[in-house]
Amino acid sequence: MTIAQSNMKDPKPITGKTVLVWLLCFFGVIFTANGVFIYFALGSFPGVVVNSSYEAGQTYNREIAAAKAQADLKWQVSSEIARESSGATKLMVTAADAEGAPLYGIEIKAMLRHPAQETADMEAFLRADGGGRYIAELDSLPAGNWTLVLEIEQDGSRRFKSENRIFLKE
Repeated sequence: MTIAQSNMKDPKPITGKTVLVWLLCFFGVIFTANGVFIYFALGSFPGVVVNSSYEAGQTYNREIAAAKAQADLKWQVSSEIARESSGATKLMVTAADAEGAPLYGIEIKAMLRHPAQETADMEAFLRADGGGRYIAELDSLPAGNWTLVLEIEQDGSRRFKSENRIFLKE
């Protein structure tokens, strides 16, 4: 019987020092990655939402008071966006008081905000068409989701504001 000899070396035994080195390397990589992520997160967003919390609170209180005054008016305001066969888009707003009488002598401003692109936002001032109906022509309004913000001013002060999500088909 012959004994075969192997030229393979015996594997290096795992010692406490080897385990310690592997643990330190593992956690070193984790801490380095976290440090890089924290650096980029703080560098890209400073964390400031408003410059003055006091002023933001005062604005919020004014908005609540304006909403209560708007609810007391009980105005009936409806809007409609329609595409014509020529491709033009019309925004039509009908405004009536609490008794249903058409509102005259008001100024209506519409803002169409795109949810993803701030540069796509559009602003329009509506003109009176008679009988409490106001119209604006919107050029090149693409299809998609929009937020329609209507503001009605009467006697130089804002009396009505609404925000509605709309979907415009092609």
